[in-house]
Parts: sequence; structure tokens; C-alpha cells
Amino acid sequence: MRPRRISRTLLVVFLLCLCRGAAAQTPQTPAAPQPAPRPSPDPRLPSLFVVGDSTARNSANGALGWGDPFAAHFDPTKINVVNRARAGRSSRTFMTEGLWDDALEAMKAGDFVLIQFGHNDGGPVDTGRARGSLPGTGEETREMPRPDGRKEVVYTYGHYLRQFIEDARAKGVTPVVLSLTVRNIWKDGRVERGSGRFREWAAEVARSQNVEFIDLTNVIADRYEALGQEKVKALFAGDHTHTSPAGAELNAALVAEALKALKGNPLGKYFAGGAGVKKSGAGRRE
Repeated sequence: MRPRRISRTLLVVFLLCLCRGAAAQTPQTPAAPQPAPRPSPDPRLPSLFVVGDSTARNSANGALGWGDPFAAHFDPTKINVVNRARAGRSSRTFMTEGLWDDALEAMKAGDFVLIQFGHNDGGPVDTGRARGSLPGTGEETREMPRPDGRKEVVYTYGHYLRQFIEDARAKGVTPVVLSLTVRNIWKDGRVERGSGRFREWAAEVARSQNVEFIDLTNVIADRYEALGQEKVKALFAGDHTHTSPAGAELNAALVAEALKALKGNPLGKYFAGGAGVKKSGAGRRE
């Protein structure tokens, strides 16, 4: 009996060693890279906030919004750049979900905020994700039921933009309105210059409220057409709306250039490496 027990013991030891050897040779799946932690804003410095949708902040399916690489254009010892944009939001849902209230609470007198919406405002008002705003810049309203039984009064795109501006000014924050980014949709060698009439409505609100306006739609479209349709493909991440990292960096650079062209260059002293006024015509009051 004893020899059989010894052989069984040896067999168990052999199998354990074999398993350990196989485990040692099996390549381990590397952990997914974690995004670098964002530095906390320095309360002693002014802040430049970005509010918008996925075209300003996105990390899905290889896409990136312009609001993240945008920070590299500024000196972090002089100003905080805080990207509060959120994917999938419209001017309406950025308000109703409390995202604007959260951003506003973090703002202080002397700060700046860039406001850019439009891509999701054209969606359904009361079906699907129900995130669309009413078209135009007037004060029309529509009451609609919410899933929890409450009723929501839905306003126009222009109304929500005016609310952003009014709230920012009440805190001593300088608002700047941007028109929406450009989709990779072409016809006869020309790229689409804005989805719907949101560029026009954003300009109208900025003009009526006497705030600076950056016509980013035409600025980007001009650059895309200079590059050509084939080269622009690499600036998008698998669809016609969301930019790749290269596309995000280009849009961020164009926003920074347009800011330098604003009257008086109010952010000039905060740019990385210093900045003079660039007369591109991209930023102006309309």
C-alpha cells in the first residue's frame, strides 16, 4: 500500500508543478491605461470653463472632444481650464440635469465660460431621449410630461443660451458663445457648414446680449476645405460628428486662435508662451 500512496503523492506534486509552470508562461493581460488625473483648479487663479456636448468632451470609441487638448494652449500657472462639457447633452438637458448649476457653483467673479451647444438640440423634444429644445430664439414654450410624472416646460434654444449668459454675468463671469463644430458631411467638394440653423441662432443670441461670439462653424469649415475631403477623414473617429484626437487638437487650436482675435484679446495674458492678437476674423460680436 505504501508505494501506491507515494506514487499518488508524487503525481499530485508533479501536477501542481506543471500548473505553476504553465501559469508562469501564460502572458498576463495588461491593465487598461488609466487617464491621468485632472489637477484640481487653483482657487487663487481665474478659470476658463467649457460647457457643451460630446464635440467638446468625449472619450468613447477612440473619439476626443476639443475641450481636453484645449487646455494645453494656456499657462496653468495663470489660469485654470475646466472642461465641464458632457456627452449627449443639449442646451436644455445641460440645464435640466443640473450640470449647469454644478458648473455655475464652481465659478467666481473674474472667470470666463465658453458656451457651445447645438448638435443635440435638434433631437426629439418628447420622444426617445427627449433632449431637443424648441427651434429658434424666441420665448415659445411647450409643456411635456416626464417619465416620473412631473411636467417640464421646454424652451427654445435661444432661451437656454440667454439663461447661460444671464447666470454667468450674475456671478461676474464673462460668457463667450461659440457656434457648433462641423460634421464630416460633404457635397460637391464643400463641407456642411453647421447642422440646421444653430450657428445662425447662436450668433443672433450673442448679438442681442452683446457678448462675444466665435463663429467656429465657418472657421472649422474653412480649414476642412483647405485640407480637402480625404485628409479630413483622419480627423474623425468612425462617424461624421465626433473627432479623433487629431481632429480634437485641430479644433482646440482653432478655438484658441479665435479667442486671441476677440476684441481686446481678454484672455491674451493667459495663453501659454504669451499671445498677441491674431486678426483672423474668427472671433467678433455679431
